[in-house]
Amino acid sequence: MPDAALLSHLPDLPVKEVIPHLLETLACHSRAVLEAPPGAGKTTLVPLALLQADWRQDGKILVLEPRRLATRAAAQRMADLLGEPLGQTVGYWVRMEHVVSSKTRVEVVTEGILTRMLQEDPALEGIAAVIFDEFHERSLQADLGLALALDAQAVLRPDLRLLIMSATLDATGIGNWLQAPVIRSEGRLYPVETHYLSPAEMAAAGNRPAERLTSMVPKTIRKTLLEETEGDVLVFLPGMGEMRRVAQQLEDRLPPATDLHLLHGDLPLSKQMAAIQPAPAGRRKIVLATSIAETSLTIEGVKIVVDGGFARVPRFIPRTGLTTLVTIPVSKAAADQRRGRAGRLGPGVCYRLWSTADQLQLPVRQDPEICEADLSGLALELAIWGIKDTNTLQWLDSPPAAAISLARELLLRLNALDRAGNATPHGKAIANMGLTPRLGHLVIRGRELGMTDSACALAALLAERDIIKSMQVPAGAPMPDLMLRLELLAGKRPHTPGFSRDENALRRVQDQAQHLRQRLREPKSSIRPEDAGLLTALAYPDRIAQRETSGRVRLVTGQRASLPTELFGEADYYGIAHLDSGAHPRILLAAPLGKEDLLQHFHDQLEELKEVRWDSASERVVARRIIRLGALVLEEKAISNPDPEQMAAALLQALQDKGIDRLPWSDEARRTRQRFAFLHQLQPGNWPDVSDEVLAEGIAEWLLPHLSGLRTMEQVARLDLNQILLATLSWEQQQEMNRLAPTHLEVPSGSRIALDYSDPSSPVLAVRLQEVFGLLDTPRIGGGKVPLLIHLLSPASRPVQVTRDLRSFWSNGYFEVRKDLRGRYPKHHWPEDPLTAPPTRGIKRRTP
Repeated sequence: MPDAALLSHLPDLPVKEVIPHLLETLACHSRAVLEAPPGAGKTTLVPLALLQADWRQDGKILVLEPRRLATRAAAQRMADLLGEPLGQTVGYWVRMEHVVSSKTRVEVVTEGILTRMLQEDPALEGIAAVIFDEFHERSLQADLGLALALDAQAVLRPDLRLLIMSATLDATGIGNWLQAPVIRSEGRLYPVETHYLSPAEMAAAGNRPAERLTSMVPKTIRKTLLEETEGDVLVFLPGMGEMRRVAQQLEDRLPPATDLHLLHGDLPLSKQMAAIQPAPAGRRKIVLATSIAETSLTIEGVKIVVDGGFARVPRFIPRTGLTTLVTIPVSKAAADQRRGRAGRLGPGVCYRLWSTADQLQLPVRQDPEICEADLSGLALELAIWGIKDTNTLQWLDSPPAAAISLARELLLRLNALDRAGNATPHGKAIANMGLTPRLGHLVIRGRELGMTDSACALAALLAERDIIKSMQVPAGAPMPDLMLRLELLAGKRPHTPGFSRDENALRRVQDQAQHLRQRLREPKSSIRPEDAGLLTALAYPDRIAQRETSGRVRLVTGQRASLPTELFGEADYYGIAHLDSGAHPRILLAAPLGKEDLLQHFHDQLEELKEVRWDSASERVVARRIIRLGALVLEEKAISNPDPEQMAAALLQALQDKGIDRLPWSDEARRTRQRFAFLHQLQPGNWPDVSDEVLAEGIAEWLLPHLSGLRTMEQVARLDLNQILLATLSWEQQQEMNRLAPTHLEVPSGSRIALDYSDPSSPVLAVRLQEVFGLLDTPRIGGGKVPLLIHLLSPASRPVQVTRDLRSFWSNGYFEVRKDLRGRYPKHHWPEDPLTAPPTRGIKRRTP
């Protein structure tokens, strides 16, 4: 281990001035916050300085970094400062690499590794301090690790030191939250001249990120190389796709002695290290990078920054359960971090590809990942830690309750949690895989099913970037076939025109698959592409899909999505790994799946039920026994003797959906309803309301008993709705109805004339005038309370007079009517005295 004399010869970086204060603080406090600007040296000098602390007592200093590249680079830099190889005093631990020895006292690790260490040893025996570097990035793993570390410190390790380090975080706020002292290093950042786009340049660049970056970045790089004769150029872009497009435009168009590098976590380590190392003497370099270059890494020689102004971040959508990558404008804090890269070695220049007006609109900081991400991994870790209520831990931002609830639902489906919310042995095994819960479940279940190689390969495929770089397919649609990708990994797919492999991604997937297989201690066998569907369904049980039509499927959730099945053949069922979350979802990765696999491996999620429902296509009630997986019907068989009550209920529902007016009302039934309406208006408390609304509301009471044994609308049409309505009355009520609202009335001619109750407030007697000769007063109904409205008709049944006062008509109106009728109907008898003339139904010749 290096001694104090060696540590005193560390580089004279700005943070060195506050290290004595930091050591004094940590001697008295178990927590501290260190704020230091980019380039101050906090990542490399502080861990080495803490080796001198008496409280360390030979314990390790654990340094957390947000990315693998930063982890390796920080460890290498500290080892170089000590003049030692990696694995001696300083080591590191990232996925698939653990470079340490018994002499290691400073261990740099990616953030997720701290969680695994805490779960295996909550007291963190042998660890003296944990440093959370670049905490301002607020990754999900950093927030979780800090919450668990604070809990361990409070209960088991009060002597454990926790140090939060950042360049742009609100150090005072963090200090107050942690009840920890704040130490600030002023740093030594050189001035950086900042340029923005003019309004005219913004208009020419376009609004879409891809459009703006493609048009402006190559042009700006070439301009800076001409105007700035010294220093290397660091370019910030959202992702690998933009980096490649910009690189293609720059190839063969750069000045002599200029090298182009790409810096991305998916690239081989040798290419990543070449990007961050100094350019050879006499040469300049351009580094195209993502947000990976904002912090932690020191990229030697950079004096010029070109900032595209965008970042690509994951967004979890609770409504769909999907996590998608979205391109968003950077925050002001991130933009300042990026600009600061140009001022570490001397005065620099930053070209921001947005306007000063846009700068004012940028958010101060991006929302922390814990507020936006899928929390299934966090929920599983909390369950293993023994936490059921997230509020029992100390969080800078509490996990959203809705996201936690969704996460626990998924973990229950994966058998990672039991009904009480406790982690199952299977859940603990999933967490130990170092994968997301879905992929960990895939690998473990795959091993149980004898599909280890296929499972490891598929998990690696889904965890890493796609190994298919480009496809020539209709309308630019993606190639969704996971079987094809497993064939590529298995070496069973010859070169096929129309697609190309991403060799870097292929190498990473192969390495990851091998690492997973080694962790399972399983011998290498062979990858079977036909396993892809079942394994995908196991990882994504909420995305199993059934084909509805060619190119369209229905998911187990009921959601529909497009799937270009013509690209890899149609099947009845699919396991779906990835789909977008737009208004018209499109499946991006899938594999065909057999129904037998669903029946066998998802039996605990299957629902068997007897369904009796109305089938609108056949216009009849159908009864079937179905086996359902969520919204998917796997099997369906007709039931020969269905329950009559269920049949009647289904038929009743269909009638309700169609509406009361669609029932087979006969003319007689309609007239009966009109009589009911008249009586209800006459005596509301004694007679029922039979309006459409009331009949619809009470249809189960008055109609359901008459539907027993019926299955079709044709059978319903034969129901006598008139008698059904009358049957709701007692015999006495029916007699009273006939007295108060008779269907017919006998007139002086002896005819029985039907009364018209279509207007319940004004019942009508429509009768030929000749048939009521001798009838002095207007007839009344409703117990003598309601006079009829009399429509007096001609012999041709055309109205000639409407009256409620028949006596007045005979005295005043009849004689005018008589004149008109005598001329039009001369064969009929029109007496001068209608009250004494005998009534007649037809022609009566006049006496000569």
